[in-house]
Amino acid sequence: MTETPAPWWTRAVVYQVYPRSFADADGDGIGDLAGILGRLDYLAELGVDILWLSPIYASPQKDNGYDISDYQRIDPVFGTFTDFDALVAGLHARGMKLVMDLVVNHTSNEHPWFLDSASSPQSPKRDWYWWRDPRTGFAPGEPGAEPTNWGSFFSGPTWTLDPASGQYYLHLFAREQPDLNWENPEVRAAVYDMMNWWLDRGVDGFRMDVINFLSKTLPLADGAVPPGHLWGDGGPQFMSGPRIHEFLAEMHREVFAGRGAGLITVGEMPGVTVEEARLFTDPARAEVDMVFQFEHVSLDQGPGGKWDYRGLDLRDLKTSWNRWQKGLADTGWNSLYLDNHDQPRLVSRFGDDGAYRYESATLWAALLHLHRGTPYIYQGEELGMTNVPFTSIEDFRDVESLNWYEEATMKHGRDPQEVLAALRRMSRDNARTPVQWTGGVNAGFTTGTPWIAVNPNFPAVNAELDRSSPRSVYRFYQRLIALRHGSAVVQRGRFELEYPDHPVLYAFTRTLDGAVLRVLGNVSGEPLGLPAGLGGGTLLLGNYGDDDAGTARDGSPRDAAGHGGAGRASAMERYTLRPWEVRVIDVS
Repeated sequence: MTETPAPWWTRAVVYQVYPRSFADADGDGIGDLAGILGRLDYLAELGVDILWLSPIYASPQKDNGYDISDYQRIDPVFGTFTDFDALVAGLHARGMKLVMDLVVNHTSNEHPWFLDSASSPQSPKRDWYWWRDPRTGFAPGEPGAEPTNWGSFFSGPTWTLDPASGQYYLHLFAREQPDLNWENPEVRAAVYDMMNWWLDRGVDGFRMDVINFLSKTLPLADGAVPPGHLWGDGGPQFMSGPRIHEFLAEMHREVFAGRGAGLITVGEMPGVTVEEARLFTDPARAEVDMVFQFEHVSLDQGPGGKWDYRGLDLRDLKTSWNRWQKGLADTGWNSLYLDNHDQPRLVSRFGDDGAYRYESATLWAALLHLHRGTPYIYQGEELGMTNVPFTSIEDFRDVESLNWYEEATMKHGRDPQEVLAALRRMSRDNARTPVQWTGGVNAGFTTGTPWIAVNPNFPAVNAELDRSSPRSVYRFYQRLIALRHGSAVVQRGRFELEYPDHPVLYAFTRTLDGAVLRVLGNVSGEPLGLPAGLGGGTLLLGNYGDDDAGTARDGSPRDAAGHGGAGRASAMERYTLRPWEVRVIDVS
């Protein structure tokens, strides 16, 4: 019996571009499609297979494009369809695919659908969105009159009053992002038509923003109010709701079925469990190819959420990743990431962005990419870009950060300096400053004034300098990508965690058909003596100097400590990992 070949995306690596901040070709200070087109050779050299493009649709830009006013028009700030078609052609010519960001839980409040819906309670599109009367016994606009007590992800309530009708509309995010009502089959049909239109234009798939929020539990009801919060938690009523599998199966039938195996669907799913992810990504169910989940990037947060930073306990991360690796080992597929447009920079968050910036950036890259799943690289991650030393609230642009600053200082009475400290650590704007291409003016991003200031460390951290350095984060990512492309054990091998309770050692093996890789990482700034028995084998990849190769300078295979046959180390040296050191070892 012939074994079914693994899907192509098990071998692939995704690179996310946030267009506004990637490269500006026309000098207006905002990145654009022409800027991306001019950097395709850089991505091809890196070796990535898929470009995930954050929204470029027409938008008022209240949430940097995640508030869409026309799904079938490109925002002029990013360019034209001529630019877009050239980008698709340029990617395909280089053997890469294009994945678009699909944002269909909500639209902009300037989308024609919402304008029609809000025009009158009798509008044919009134039921395309979630409209509700005030809470019983309350007048419209009265404090507490919101139909439910849910809190928005962007601070404040999830309901905004329409004074003309006296009703409220639902928005899980900003008030400018009203939620679509997926209970209405006309909404679903319109979305599927739009998706087919993009696929017909040459797009290779979609990363689906908060796609597990589409189905709400009816009737909508209050959520529990966490201690110290103003608003209730509505998550249990809209995360992976009762009809979500029905909706995604219908989407697959109406959009993807019959188009061949070359497409890809990624479901971003906050709050999804391993058990739910198995269902969403089971090929037999035909819903989505992989999930994009958030459990591991919430582990350094306290009860107060992302602004309540508590630091990462590595043992918690190992427990989480191990659960996902085991849970999806036989059925399902996971996205592997630590950086994206919604997260602070990983080297600042989980590593050391000072003395050990290179080492900690490459350690986390190796630990992530050598798990089972599809790895994602966020622009600038492959250069070891860091968080930004924002000095005042005027430095920020992100609606989430600005809203939280206002709520925390004005309604909770918190010290503005403490709030700024939390923003500097966790704000999404850390990931949204321009990519640092050179040490020249504006880091080579634009000839104009950048829409958000460039990180001031760009003279020391930039692509031009990094790619010519013997300690290049970019070159290390190249080797990781090549390893995945060429190694079946990296693509599909069984994962086994070792030393789960060790506070700084991250060790695991990948095994397939007799091939065994061991990955050893010292997640600390101090030398780490390894437990006996972990030092043997041939080093395939490491992040310390000339250890970054599988052979010694005399051509003999290196051992796990990076020592060639002509220069063996003492036992103590051989079983010590240096600060933030990672080793990938063939122990077959």
